Amino acid sequence: MAKFRFRKTIIAVHRDVGYFFAGLTVLYAISGVAVNHIEDWNPNYSVTHTERSVGDLGGVPDDGIAAEVLGRLGIEEIPKAAVRMSEKEFRIFLEDRTLHVATPSGQVVDELVSRRAGFFHVNYLHLNHAKGLWTWFADIYAVGLLVLAMTGIFIITGKKGLGGRGRWLLIAGTAIPLVFLLLKT
Repeated sequence: MAKFRFRKTIIAVHRDVGYFFAGLTVLYAISGVAVNHIEDWNPNYSVTHTERSVGDLGGVPDDGIAAEVLGRLGIEEIPKAAVRMSEKEFRIFLEDRTLHVATPSGQVVDELVSRRAGFFHVNYLHLNHAKGLWTWFADIYAVGLLVLAMTGIFIITGKKGLGGRGRWLLIAGTAIPLVFLLLKT
């Protein structure tokens, strides 16, 4: 009778914790895959480059280049900064974009940065940039995953559970990261 109640409790805890954290698990899984491939793409921002020309800038002094370029492009935004990077490059930093100006030719590469819909916000949570109360909830989530793992081990009994193939899957799933760590460190 006690064994029956134990299994019933394990199943109920596993089910309820699983339902509670299912949505966050899906979001963290998507974010995890995105962040794992950060060398291939920027999961938080989309960067687009547009080439434009504002005409010859010869004779325009450095302290007037930003105003001249912005005026010719019809951009009314006040720059955060305007910096001469080299003899032939001037950069104008705006809120969500950077203008790379070739001088004196006036060729401009307009680099526009925008947040990737969905990914930016999910990564913000996953990487714990929110801090504060979110850290506590993320810690509770980590404990919830531990509860799911530990209760999940005991849900199935017999040859498909820890008494059979479940044991070997548990050992393999534990051994793979350990072997990887031994080989990499």
